[in-house]
Amino acid sequence: MTLKTAEQVATMRQAGAIVAEMLARTTAAVRPGITTGELDRIAAQVLKEHGATSSFLGYYGYPATICTSVNDEIVHGIPGRRKLREGDIVGIDAGAIVDGWHADAAVTVPVGRIGDEAARLIRTAEEALRRGIAAAKAGGRLGDIGAAVQGCAERNGFSVVRNYVGHGIGRAMHEPPQVPNYGTAGVGRPIGAGLCIAIEPMLNAGGAGTHLLDDGWTVVTADGSISAHFEHTVAIAAEGPVVLTVPGEAAGRPRAVPAARRPRRPYPPRADRGPQDEVEHGGATEGFARGSVGTR
Repeated sequence: MTLKTAEQVATMRQAGAIVAEMLARTTAAVRPGITTGELDRIAAQVLKEHGATSSFLGYYGYPATICTSVNDEIVHGIPGRRKLREGDIVGIDAGAIVDGWHADAAVTVPVGRIGDEAARLIRTAEEALRRGIAAAKAGGRLGDIGAAVQGCAERNGFSVVRNYVGHGIGRAMHEPPQVPNYGTAGVGRPIGAGLCIAIEPMLNAGGAGTHLLDDGWTVVTADGSISAHFEHTVAIAAEGPVVLTVPGEAAGRPRAVPAARRPRRPYPPRADRGPQDEVEHGGATEGFARGSVGTR
């Protein structure tokens, strides 16, 4: 686990502003009939315009710029020919690299008009992210974050995915420590100023169980229920958490409750992860689901 300098955080903020734009432009394009591959091309164009690189493309062989996870897909869905339909929900996860420094964020958005349960799930997952960020304070513990996310989810009748968790971030997309979305306040590694982490609640409408599809990347709910995923890259400052994955003009302001609206990489279940995944994920990191990876 490494602490970042102000200069390093500033570079991550630049990457974060690009991620925010990737999410904003892909989210604006979501509509019935668009393919997930088209969303991927929009995100790639944003990176090209800024001279930045995707954190995801080529990562352990991952074949796309972003992840697009539809309905029962929790994380790491691969963009392609799939057309979004009225009533779907789609999670969009994006990452960018600027001068070797990463930022990562995700949002889940409706496709046209959605059902009440899906709308409530999205609202709760976004609120869980806000609460997790608010709990990420210097002098606290990582368990404070997990407890805040878990409490928000379970009070609203949703389950927290435990096989995939948040992570540290910096020179690598997935660094120690793991940042679980469950836990006990006052427990876990200390949170210090300079720590940069990706906080990313993944909530299911049904049970918390997960299943990795044969493509080696896409993680779905074990019971077929819908899932929502939100994420921000956050730097811990003495005065409070600073959300880095926001538009450029807003980046750098300490904010406990950001307005999220925008993703990260697939990791496999615990048994499929290697030693690197054990440090990067609290249960499994959200990372990417293939081979030796396990974080979101």
